[in-house]
Amino acid sequence: MSASLIYMAAGAVLAGLALYRLATSRDLFLRILGLNVLSVAMGAILLSAARGALVTDAVPQAFVLTGIVVLVAVTAALLAMAESLEGGGDD
Repeated sequence: MSASLIYMAAGAVLAGLALYRLATSRDLFLRILGLNVLSVAMGAILLSAARGALVTDAVPQAFVLTGIVVLVAVTAALLAMAESLEGGGDD
């Protein structure tokens, strides 16, 4: 079994777990966590699909790195919005 197949299978399992969490959870924090896990799973699947026999393609690697940066920014914004919706502010 090749490493690429292992990463693809792990990404598929993570994606399935994240989609289950998104569909069944009512808590905003757990939904945000599910979106983060789904993003990591998609990155793992994309990187394993981009791996060639001898050389790994650099474009999917750049997409995944950009996705990580966007994920951090979106997670911060979602957590701030979830805190204001839950009434966690002292205002």
